[in-house]
Amino acid sequence: MGLVYYDYLIVYKFISKGFNHDGYLSNAIAGMTVFISFSMAGVLRMFIDQTRNIEKAMKIESLGVFAGGIAHDFNNLLTAITGNLSIAQLYCKDNDQKEIMTLLADIEKAASRARDLTLQLLTFSSGGAPLLNVASIKDILEDTAHFVLSGSPVRCEISIADNLKNARVDKGQISQMFHNIILNGMQAMPDGGTISIAAENVRLKRGRPVPDRDGDWIRISIADRGEGIPRQHYERIFDPYFTTKQSGSGLGLTISYSIVKKHNGRISVKSKQGEGTEFEICLPSTEEPLRDAPVSSVPKLFHGGTVILMDDEDIVLDTGRRMLERMGFDVRTVKNGEEAIVRYRELSESDVPPVCVIMDLTIPGGMGGKEAVVELKKCYPGCKAIVSSGYSTDPVVARYRDYGFDGVIIKPYRFDEFKDAIADGLK
Repeated sequence: MGLVYYDYLIVYKFISKGFNHDGYLSNAIAGMTVFISFSMAGVLRMFIDQTRNIEKAMKIESLGVFAGGIAHDFNNLLTAITGNLSIAQLYCKDNDQKEIMTLLADIEKAASRARDLTLQLLTFSSGGAPLLNVASIKDILEDTAHFVLSGSPVRCEISIADNLKNARVDKGQISQMFHNIILNGMQAMPDGGTISIAAENVRLKRGRPVPDRDGDWIRISIADRGEGIPRQHYERIFDPYFTTKQSGSGLGLTISYSIVKKHNGRISVKSKQGEGTEFEICLPSTEEPLRDAPVSSVPKLFHGGTVILMDDEDIVLDTGRRMLERMGFDVRTVKNGEEAIVRYRELSESDVPPVCVIMDLTIPGGMGGKEAVVELKKCYPGCKAIVSSGYSTDPVVARYRDYGFDGVIIKPYRFDEFKDAIADGLK
């Protein structure tokens, strides 16, 4: 309000000066024009300030709803984990192996869902850089659709071109994107219905509504026959935190949008109330073939040898050590990159070089895997190194080979995932 008053004061002096001279009428008119201009500017400034305050309050409120939804989901998952663990301890006393195995399976299922939730949050954040590999979009679409709709009253019609090309994608992220959109369609038809999924190869030129460059694309459409999107919500469906459901954090479509953008793709939506909604996703295709499946000789890699495991968390070292020992390795644990280099040198000089070294990417206050692998490769060019990380924002995770690593494992990991990552790194 002080700024507006200051504007008024300037204009008052200008008008007063105009009335004290010849031609005061023209000066007065000019002064009034300036007065109105300054007044409008002052009101505009107040409006902008108030709008910013309202937007800030809305963001804080939305963030609170979002945080509450995430905390709710995590608490449910932690309840399943801690509750089943406490019951499993009781059954251990009774030596009831069958019940223990059932409980452990439920614990693993809850932990897996917690991991999926964490990965969604990373994808929604500034991180979530995709780990790109050649993958079959056809396989991902079919597997995801069958998984989401299994047991529901919604059926699926799939029409995919026989010659559909592959794409370089993060299979987990693309699967999550399809999952979110198909689930959205299923929820739009609570009494049952049909979701139509189609995919084809297309050659699109710049200037079309979807792509921004010439090239070969895969165009995927996912359409439901639900109630459609209300007109007042149409522009906000990809907005963070926006949801019309009683429960949920409103992240599903936001995350889907983020995933497609991170893959240099495009996503759009068409909807008509009472007729349904159709999402169209375009992803760059590739002529590269799928990687060959692991050869049957891979298990021979796990017939002994020494592995150096580096992490700053004791709980991660203990878990990793148990997994590696179960695979048949002798394990040496270290807390940082400096110790990993010293231990590798000691083992190499004793004529028992390590099979590989597995290093955490980031060590607070110490040398992490990114720096350590440079030193190791410099002294021992044949060194096999695998990077381990729970946060995928760093480009090292997405392009690990460019930084000297031979494999990558994302935390948290299961036994079979850890084993596959080591097998891939040792090839």
